[in-house]
Amino acid sequence: MKLLFVADPLDQFKTYKDSTYAMMREAASRGHRLAACEPRHLSWRSGGRVTALVRDLRLTGQVGDAGTPWYEAAPAVPRALAEFDAVLMRKDPPFDGEYFYATHLLEQAEREGARVVNRPRALRDHPEKLAVMEFAQFVTPTLVTRDAEDIRRFHAEHREIILKPLDGMGGMGIFRVGPDGLNLGSITETLNAHGQRTVMVQRFIPEIAAGDKRVLIIDGEPVPYVLARIPQGSEIRGNLAAGGKGVAQPLSERDREIAREIGRVLAPRGLLLIGLDIIGERVTEINVTSPTCFQEIEQQTGFNVAKVFVDALERVG
Repeated sequence: MKLLFVADPLDQFKTYKDSTYAMMREAASRGHRLAACEPRHLSWRSGGRVTALVRDLRLTGQVGDAGTPWYEAAPAVPRALAEFDAVLMRKDPPFDGEYFYATHLLEQAEREGARVVNRPRALRDHPEKLAVMEFAQFVTPTLVTRDAEDIRRFHAEHREIILKPLDGMGGMGIFRVGPDGLNLGSITETLNAHGQRTVMVQRFIPEIAAGDKRVLIIDGEPVPYVLARIPQGSEIRGNLAAGGKGVAQPLSERDREIAREIGRVLAPRGLLLIGLDIIGERVTEINVTSPTCFQEIEQQTGFNVAKVFVDALERVG
């Protein structure tokens, strides 16, 4: 297969932990041909097909932390996306305006015959914070609003809450407010910009002390190991980007049930790869843009997540 990865700049990859690199490595080991571009390289001329400035890649087998290149790349040339057997959208969040426009170009490429993973329309239809609201049976009490008084009433009801922006990533902008309500007004003003931005508010889940579990779902089926991201010190965020410690664990039976139900609903919509965030037995986010933790799970358990993913990619390709 000819695979095109639409991703962040290759020179920024942390190959020792990057899930996109794990996908590339597994695909290359099977003889699939690799190419890469960034979203900014996509273009569409009227009357023509969606193209990108694409570089063919060869992995060198070196992890580039010591300044050694982990890939060799041919000069960039314009190629139609429909020429590839699969196009993998692996651009990291945030899901901003440029990401949104990229999904429209990728959707046009689909109409021209390209197979895009995850599907562009599904990426747009499942914002990573809001997507949980479809599965209320698995979610802690949650409110999405701009209104400061709504937030105050929610706090009065639940006493200990988490507030976060809808477009945050890596634990950025997450606040905890205790029963005393200290700084609730200031935090609300910071997040909602005096009513101009929508905020998500959730009842605090004390099981965060045991970790925020990343559960990966591939083609509707959960991976048998999770990565519990455990907050350190006085921190409430388990995100690895916020200093959380990643500990791989076997998937619990309850998490398997949750993941299978969500996978059953979302996989047919074109979401081949999903990353659930579960605290205790409550889903807090459904990540679809660029789910990670492949390598952390493999390094700690020996389970090759990328193999399962490329198996699925070959089936749908």
